[in-house]
Amino acid sequence: MRSFKLPRTFNLSRTAALAALVVAVPFAGAYAASAGFYTPRTAGLIDQAQSVDQGIAAARQMDKIKPDEARSLHMQAAHISRVAQREAAGGHGTIPAQRYRQLVAQLDDVSQSLRNATGSSPLIGDGADGGYYPNG
Repeated sequence: MRSFKLPRTFNLSRTAALAALVVAVPFAGAYAASAGFYTPRTAGLIDQAQSVDQGIAAARQMDKIKPDEARSLHMQAAHISRVAQREAAGGHGTIPAQRYRQLVAQLDDVSQSLRNATGSSPLIGDGADGGYYPNG
């Protein structure tokens, strides 16, 4: 009986890596199609929510807000981002106009809360009555 010998140039790890790549590429394409192709408006909303979240983290690092305030604001921003992504996934990358306006308004509220908490919201008044007052 003959024994089977692999040629010296045969590399099992290289073959396994190639096989894994051939199997993974179609799945990666399907995942990308379902997860990341948003309309510019939708992508902008998701990016804006992430920017607000980064502002929350920066404010917390600089001790401008308390940990519990940061946690609450982070949870709100993350929720808006998740809802936007879920709506976009169900709508082939787009969010219905009414729902989009609701999410933008919610995100504006979170952003305003962050500005109020850090003391960086715009002030109104001209100081004639003894002071300036937060707008919000």
